[in-house]
Amino acid sequence: MTSRQPVRATDRLSSSEVDDVLALAAAAGYLDGVYPLSEDVVLRVRGGVSAQGRHLLAYAGDRLAGYAFVEDASGELIVHPQFRRAGVGTELLTAAGPGPLRFWAHGDDPGAAAFAARTGFERARVLWQMRRSLLEPLPDIPLPEGVTVRVFRPGADEQAWLEVNAKAFADHPEQGRWTLPDLLTREDEPWFDPAGFLLAVDVADTVLGFHWTKVHPASGDEPAIGEIYVLGVDPSGHRRGLGAALSVAGLRHLAGAGLTVSSLYVDESNTAAVKLYRRLGFEVYKTDVNYRR
Repeated sequence: MTSRQPVRATDRLSSSEVDDVLALAAAAGYLDGVYPLSEDVVLRVRGGVSAQGRHLLAYAGDRLAGYAFVEDASGELIVHPQFRRAGVGTELLTAAGPGPLRFWAHGDDPGAAAFAARTGFERARVLWQMRRSLLEPLPDIPLPEGVTVRVFRPGADEQAWLEVNAKAFADHPEQGRWTLPDLLTREDEPWFDPAGFLLAVDVADTVLGFHWTKVHPASGDEPAIGEIYVLGVDPSGHRRGLGAALSVAGLRHLAGAGLTVSSLYVDESNTAAVKLYRRLGFEVYKTDVNYRR
């Protein structure tokens, strides 16, 4: 049996460790049918976003057997398929430390549920990926009176967007905490397109809401997908129907770009948003689960 090394913690990965983590994620994703890391953690693995958290690395010989990222008592954890049921996941949890902790499991996998139960975690939050065809007609939902839509202007609109995003997601444990570096990192990503980043503004050009879309290229049997990446409305200047109108405006942009499928992520418990998306023709496609200790 290959000898295991103690779990190592670091606040920044070397280039070889980045390669190891991404290869581990790819191997787990291939077997499980779902990629095991969120976009946010991938950016932190690559060093594109500053983090106060820790990367935890469990090696067996010179092979990475498991990886976890933990920040603010929340994180994600992967074990290589060849090293599962050998205690690697438990070692990573021990290295993460005692006390309250949350971990995401991408895909509602029975194995993850069983591991969570064995290690003292309970199901705490459910995130749905919903999808709809863009070949089906979209409803006509006009913008509220006095509101227009324009595209995001890099270098000019960052602060205004961050302020509205913080208000719109004040109770959201991840999205509401975005900072300027978080936004600028995504502006540097190859997928970023300001033409698909729509801002709803009033006559004074005050940002009232936004619909930021993202295009995922086709991969294997999966077609290119247009995502409702982030959709938000400033609650202090709420205009009735603005969220629905922005949703349709962004979906029309994606359809006009030739996309045939759209997706989004929404908390199962966000009944108002789920009701809106179902009204727009979205149905649940995949489930992610957050486990809490």
